[in-house]
Amino acid sequence: MSSAHDSTTPESTPHDSTTHENTTVVIVGAGVAGLTLGNFLLRNGVDCVVLEKHSRAYVEGRQRAGTIDTFGVRMFREWGLEEVLAGDSVPESDFDFYIDGHAMSADMGDDNDEALYCPQQVLVRNLTDVFLRDGGDLRYEAADVSPENLTGERPVVRYRDADGVDRALDCDFVAGCDGFHGVSRRSIPAAALTEYSHAYGYNWLSVLAAVPTDPAAMAIHPRGLAGMIPRGSQATRLYLQCAVEDTAEQWPDERIWSELEARFEIPVPTGEIVEKRIVPLRSVVFDPMSHGGLYLLGDAAHIVPPMSAKGIHLALHDTQVFARAVIRAVKEGDRGLLDTYSETCLPHIWNYQAFATWITEVMHNAGDTRHEGEFRKQIARAELQRQFTSDAANRLFGELTAGVN
Repeated sequence: MSSAHDSTTPESTPHDSTTHENTTVVIVGAGVAGLTLGNFLLRNGVDCVVLEKHSRAYVEGRQRAGTIDTFGVRMFREWGLEEVLAGDSVPESDFDFYIDGHAMSADMGDDNDEALYCPQQVLVRNLTDVFLRDGGDLRYEAADVSPENLTGERPVVRYRDADGVDRALDCDFVAGCDGFHGVSRRSIPAAALTEYSHAYGYNWLSVLAAVPTDPAAMAIHPRGLAGMIPRGSQATRLYLQCAVEDTAEQWPDERIWSELEARFEIPVPTGEIVEKRIVPLRSVVFDPMSHGGLYLLGDAAHIVPPMSAKGIHLALHDTQVFARAVIRAVKEGDRGLLDTYSETCLPHIWNYQAFATWITEVMHNAGDTRHEGEFRKQIARAELQRQFTSDAANRLFGELTAGVN
C-alpha cells in the first residue's frame, strides 16, 4: 500500500509556478474529524493528504470538548484504533446534580459504561501520532487553502506551504473538516445551502482550571447553571451561565470561584485558572452537507450547544459514514453511499439536535427564570423529576447520552 505522500506526482509548467500533485482525498483540517478520517482511509489503502493551517503545537494545544461517548469508543475499537483513547482519559462515571443546593445522583444507564472524558488535545495528539507513524501525509501551516472546481471532473485544493511554495492538489474528493469558521463551507455558493439555526438567550463562561474533579457535576440554581467537568486527571472545565453581552474580562478569577460556590451551595476546590472565554449557545445545521466533490464533516456542517456534549459524537458519526462511502467508491467503484451521504447523516444530526435543544432548555429553565419565566421553570422541573422517577425516561436519556439512539 502506498502512502498518500508517495502517491502524489509533482509537476509544473514554465508558465505556472504552482507545484501540482495528485491524491484521492484532500482533508482540510487536522482536528478530530480530519485526523480520524485520515486514519480510517490510510488503514484501508485510500490515499489522502491532510492540510492544516495552524502549527502542530497550536492544534495539539487547543482545549476543547472532551467527551467520547459509547458510540465513539466502540467506533474506534471497530476500526482498530482503540489506542488513540489512551493517555489522560477518565472513565465517565455517574455524575451529580445539585438542584438549589440539594444533591441528586443521576444514573446514566448501562449504555454509558464505556464512555470517556478524554481531553480533545489528547485525542488529537494520539490520532496524529498514529497517522504519522503509519505513513500519513499531514501538512501543517498550509496557508490560503482554497478548494476549487468542486463541480468539475476533479476538484483541486490550492494552498501555500510553510516554505512559501504555491501548491495544488488534484483529487477525487475534498473532506471539509475545518470547523464552523473554516474555508470549506465558504467555498460552497450561498444559494446551494440552507442554514437552520437557533440562538439561545444566554451564553456560557467556559473556564479551564488546573484542579481535579470527580465525578462531574452540574448545578441548577436561580442564579444560573453551573458545571464542573473533568478534562483529564488534573484539569477541570468549569461552566457558568452568563448573559449574552458578558465578556471574559467581566469575570475575574475571584468572581468565578465565588459564583461557582454560590450556585452549587457547597465548597468547591479552587486553583489556577488557565483559560476563560465566552461560549455562545447555538444550534446550527447546514443542508445539504455536500456540494459536488466537497463533503462537510463535523462543525463545518453543524453546531450543537455544549450542554449536550455531542459535538465530538456528531463529528465521528459523519466521519464514519463518509469513510465507508469513500472506501466503497474507491475499491468497488460504487458511489451510492457518497451520493446519499447528506441524506444518511442529517436524520441522525436532527435527532441529536432535538436532544441537545431539550437538555439545554430544561437545564437552564429549571433554574433561571429571567429568560422563560416561572411557568417554564415548573415545566422544566417536572421533566427533570421524570428523569429521576421513570425507568423509561431514564433509559431514553441514557441511550441519547451514550450516542447509541
